[in-house]
Amino acid sequence: MKISILISFLCLSALANAQSDNKIVIGKKDTIWSNVLGERRTVWVRVPTARGNNDYERKRYPVVYLLDGEVFFYSVAGMLQYTGNVTKSCPEMILVGIENIDRMKDLTPTHDGTVPKDSNLVRTSGGGEVFTRFMKEELIPYIDIHYPTAPYRVLAGHSLGGLLAVNTLVNHTSLFNAYIAVDPALFWDNQRVVRQSASVMKRNTFSNKSLYVGWSGSVPEKRDSIMGDSTLATIVERSNLVFDELVRTHQGNGLLYKSKYYDSEDHNSAPFPAIYDALRFVFRFTVPPEIDKMAVTPDFYSKHYKMVSEKMGYAVLPPESLINGKGYYFLYKNMFDRARAFFQLNIDNYPGSYNVYDSMSDLYAAEGDKVKAIEYLKKELKLKDLPYVRSKLSELEK
Repeated sequence: MKISILISFLCLSALANAQSDNKIVIGKKDTIWSNVLGERRTVWVRVPTARGNNDYERKRYPVVYLLDGEVFFYSVAGMLQYTGNVTKSCPEMILVGIENIDRMKDLTPTHDGTVPKDSNLVRTSGGGEVFTRFMKEELIPYIDIHYPTAPYRVLAGHSLGGLLAVNTLVNHTSLFNAYIAVDPALFWDNQRVVRQSASVMKRNTFSNKSLYVGWSGSVPEKRDSIMGDSTLATIVERSNLVFDELVRTHQGNGLLYKSKYYDSEDHNSAPFPAIYDALRFVFRFTVPPEIDKMAVTPDFYSKHYKMVSEKMGYAVLPPESLINGKGYYFLYKNMFDRARAFFQLNIDNYPGSYNVYDSMSDLYAAEGDKVKAIEYLKKELKLKDLPYVRSKLSELEK
C-alpha cells in the first residue's frame, strides 16, 4: 500500500531526473530554416520529463517562448521545473528559448527615428515585425508539429525583448495567450508602441489575455518629478509610467494586467524575480482554492478543472497524482466510500494508467474484498507487468 503522506517530503527529488549516462539534461538545441528571415535559427527546447505513474497525466503542455533564449534559458527552465513539479503553482510547460543572431534587428519593431540610420548602435534595427512573422508562420507551427504542445502560449522578453512582447500584444494580440515584459524598452522610437497602445487599449479585444510587466527601481516614489521632466534624462521612466497608467485606465477591455516595481533590483537582475512572479500571476487560476480536507469531494476538483479548461482553451483534467493523493487520504482514515469516489475519478480520466487500478485494488484489499482487489490488480497487469504487483496478486490469491 502506498504511503502518500511521504509525497510532500520527497517531492524535492523531482528537481533532477537521472539520465542513463549519469548526466543531468534539461533540454536540447533544435534548428529551423526560416524562409521569412532567410537564415537558420536555433532554439533551446525543454520538455517536461514524465516520471513514474504520471505518464498519462499530461501528454501536452503549454509553451513559454523566451526571447534572449541563450541568456535566460537555464534560469527559466529551473523556474518551470520547480513551479510545475514542486509547488504546483503553474502547470508543467515546454520552454522554447530563441537564440539571438542580430538582437537589435529582431527585437525592435521599428527603426528608431531619433537616431541616425547609419549609427552602428541601431543600424540594423526595425526587423521586429518580420521576426514576429517568423514566430507566427514558422517557429510556432514547427514546435507544434515536433513537440507535445497544448494550444496555450506565453511570450516572455526583457528590455528590447520586453518591447517586442508589448508590441506583439498590441499589434498581434491573438498570437499568444499571455505576455511577460521585464523592463521593456518602451521609450523606443519616441514611445511608438506606447502611442499605439493609447488607441488599441480602448477596444475590448483582450478577453482572456494576460500581461505582466516588471520594472526595476523605485520610479513611483519620484513620479511627479519624472512626469514633469520632458528631457531625455527621464524618457525611460516616463514611458513606463505612461504605459502603466494607460493600461490601468482601460481595464474594461478584458486584459488581465499586473505590474510591479522591483526597487531592490537593477535592469540586469530584475528578470529573475519578475519572470517567476509573472508565471505565478498568469497561471494563478490553475491552483485549486484552499478547502477543508475533510470537506473536499471529486466534484470540487472536476468543477475547478472545468474552469481551468475554459480559461486555457483546451481540456485540462484533474492531475492523476493529486486525485490519487486525496483518495489515499480518505483510505487511511477508513472513509472507504470517499476514497472510492476519488479513485474512480482517476479511472474515468486516466483509463490507460496502470496506477489507477493499483489504487482501487488497495481500497478493496483494505475493505477485505479480495475478489475485487484481485480483479483490479489483473487490470493493472494488463497495462504493465510489474514484479511487486505480481507479488501482491500472489498474496491475495492465497
